[in-house]
Amino acid sequence: MLPARRGVPDISRIAPSGRSVLLGFVLLALATGAYAVARETSVFSVRTLDVRGGSPALRAQVSAALGPAVGKSLLRVDGDTVARALAPLPGVRSFSFDRSFPHTLRVVVRPEQPVFVLRRVPGNDAFLVAASGRVIRSLAHPRLSSLPRLWVTKDVHVVVGDRLGTAPTQAASALALLRGAPLPGGVRVVLAGQKELTLVLGSGLELRLGDVGDVRLKLAIARRILRQTSAASAGGGYLDVSVPERPVLSTNSLVGG
Repeated sequence: MLPARRGVPDISRIAPSGRSVLLGFVLLALATGAYAVARETSVFSVRTLDVRGGSPALRAQVSAALGPAVGKSLLRVDGDTVARALAPLPGVRSFSFDRSFPHTLRVVVRPEQPVFVLRRVPGNDAFLVAASGRVIRSLAHPRLSSLPRLWVTKDVHVVVGDRLGTAPTQAASALALLRGAPLPGGVRVVLAGQKELTLVLGSGLELRLGDVGDVRLKLAIARRILRQTSAASAGGGYLDVSVPERPVLSTNSLVGG
């Protein structure tokens, strides 16, 4: 064998031997086989569903939806499996899951947050609508809810679990921004058109937002004006922030801009 040239490493000294390579393949084959066995047998079968988050009623729905996973190997339950099971549940906004070996499937759900009650006229139909614009469920006793009302005609198609049209969904998104920072006086009614969104406050004052562009800024400006004036308690009138740079306030006793 020729001596190694100075400065050039002898690769034969650091290259794995044939025995090491063979051992590596054997270990890989054993690991693959063990995984396949565990995946297809009851070694790690789901025996416990640990559902967290949301209300007790929602957790019960999630447990029922995941019922078919019980008895299956944890290794066969993935994100797609859980997503397909929970997709029909309108109260679930998103989820995360974890396999707690040897036998527990843990799922944490994040519920939809209701922001208004949809009422259809004529008739007494009422539905709870989430911030995403998704219809969560019907309401048998809507008067018990303090959420804002959005009225639509009877011909508007409403299906529990589906999302509403563009205008109501945009209204839902706007109301979601008020959850942590409500407007003085609260919102009583929502008027949602294709290019106009108006929130009627508890006093009867109309907050005219125009389109939903810069809606966060418009709400912040409206909140500041309402806090600095008595407009929130004034009956009737309007606050127009459709052009944020030029808000217009008009009440029975005050006109400003």
